[in-house]
Amino acid sequence: MSAAITPLNTKLPSTGRMRRPHQAAEAIKNWIVEQRLLPGDRLPTEQELIQQFKMAKGTIREAMRIMEAQGLVMTRTGPGGGAFVHAVSEARAQSLLGNYFFFKDLTIADIYQIRQALEPELVASLAGRITEEDLRRLEKIMEGYAVPAADAETERQHHIESLRFHAALAELSKNDLLGFLIRFMTTMLSDLTVYRKLYDPPNHELWKKGLSYQRRLIKALRCGHGEEARHIMHAHMLTARRQMEIQEGEMERRFISEQRN
Repeated sequence: MSAAITPLNTKLPSTGRMRRPHQAAEAIKNWIVEQRLLPGDRLPTEQELIQQFKMAKGTIREAMRIMEAQGLVMTRTGPGGGAFVHAVSEARAQSLLGNYFFFKDLTIADIYQIRQALEPELVASLAGRITEEDLRRLEKIMEGYAVPAADAETERQHHIESLRFHAALAELSKNDLLGFLIRFMTTMLSDLTVYRKLYDPPNHELWKKGLSYQRRLIKALRCGHGEEARHIMHAHMLTARRQMEIQEGEMERRFISEQRN
């Protein structure tokens, strides 16, 4: 059976020029929150929603399509079918945010400004609170770039693996928002690195210093030294930013040179 209709807050939100289907979608989302529905819970039938929100059938159908596109609703056909509350996956959320920033022309400085603020706080909160198994998993990731890259393709792989180290750290956070933001930043930086070929030519200094900071960080985390971990990560972010900006500048010079030729 669908969720019982409880007439709590069914007034359409005041949203300026928002179209009626979008207003209806917002009202339905508010109702889901008020009813404390969880992923997997069945939503009311179309007719019940029409009566509840006093909207035309076409408006309700469009509102449900909007919510399905947003990943908040999943529909199933056949016996036992209907509309169900659906949890948005992190991959989908990151994809939508990535699409928003697609034409924003983000720079290395933009991304590292956020990383410098968030990642030192993350590791300070993790020191002494993560398991030896977690630490060994981080060390295992580091083995993927334990030797310097001999060519641009290997350098590209090293960049991606190094960022996976930071994403793995973020997965250990008890703060879901903090973890998500850091993982999103690593995804954005990985995409930017590959798209703009910031791994070519290989940057030995970036590899050497980055690996050194990460090794020191593992030691601080294992010993439970939060302030030391924060300091190491802050220095790591500053150094990585400088080295990546060098790569970014080199890429821009190559682009200008190619344009002139």
